[in-house]
Amino acid sequence: MCDQPNGTAAGAGPVAVGKPDLAHHGDAEVGAGLVDLAVNVRRAPMPEWLAGPITAALADLARYPEPAPARAAVAARHGRTPDEVLLTAGAAEGFVLIAQALRGARRPVVVHPQFTEPEAALRAAGHEVHRVLLDPAEDFRLDPARVPADADLVMIGNPTNPTSVLHPASTVAALARPGRVLVVDEAFADTTVAPGSPGEPASLAARRDLPGLLVLRSLTKTWGLAGLRIGYLLGAPELLTRLAAVQPLWAVSTPALAAASACASPVAVQAERAVAAQLAADRDHLVARLADLPGVRVVGRPASAFVLLHLPGATRVRAALRERGWAVRRGDTFPGLGPDWLRVAVRDRATTDAFTEVLGDILEA
Repeated sequence: MCDQPNGTAAGAGPVAVGKPDLAHHGDAEVGAGLVDLAVNVRRAPMPEWLAGPITAALADLARYPEPAPARAAVAARHGRTPDEVLLTAGAAEGFVLIAQALRGARRPVVVHPQFTEPEAALRAAGHEVHRVLLDPAEDFRLDPARVPADADLVMIGNPTNPTSVLHPASTVAALARPGRVLVVDEAFADTTVAPGSPGEPASLAARRDLPGLLVLRSLTKTWGLAGLRIGYLLGAPELLTRLAAVQPLWAVSTPALAAASACASPVAVQAERAVAAQLAADRDHLVARLADLPGVRVVGRPASAFVLLHLPGATRVRAALRERGWAVRRGDTFPGLGPDWLRVAVRDRATTDAFTEVLGDILEA
């Protein structure tokens, strides 16, 4: 189902009443003394192979940043050439560059529910945004036929925040076509696993055959670098050149470049896969515990570092959780959701057990 630019949905499926607050993010939910299940950034001690280069970079701050080594490292990781990589000050800057560089787009479409920054960046750049709202009755699975054929800029997350849905690579790739820029937000791709697969099961990061493809990646989530601001875009050189033309000079700091190089190394990728496997086990534990609670529905088969819950009265439940010391992410700020949705970050099993015990008490009260 596709709606009009004013946000009024055309088709089936519940949507939030009014205009969702696109500027709201999970960090706004977190306060002093609260256990943070609202932000999807992994919190763990920084490994030495990452901390060492970042610390060493602090001794070189008098020199302007030199991105070439980091670009080469990221390119090698994804089997690309350096001119197919554009480093950014976090994934959020990537959305802004796309919105600014592609002002000539006639019909930009954002597939929702998803991270709200892509639409916010488009609107700030003056675009008239069209939404495609995926159906909760279908666990928010993508049907490429729902995206209008005349859309010349399409943005989608995979795996998608906040639904934790991982669309098959072939399904997302079906959205690519000549004359269209397809932006796939893979900020959480490194959190995904599949049985028997050594890598990220649905990533398009290495695809060079799809016209107009831009893959956006972030190093924030797995390695806890939200405060450092480092991400990158992968795509055809001529498309990245257009984005680079609107990027400020020296947009990525020297410590962030050091982090990008370190996180692209073989030792980092191996560690990343181990983290993703442990995350999958912890996520399965969370889903199993939530399944025992009355009225709680977990959407589909979550594939990332968070799960989306449908829970009647979620606004009251979220407030009660805060009173008991727990912060979770409200869902009504995401287009296509409403007040009966919550997003919960995956944490270790002890934290999950404590959380679900408190949630069970609230639901039975």
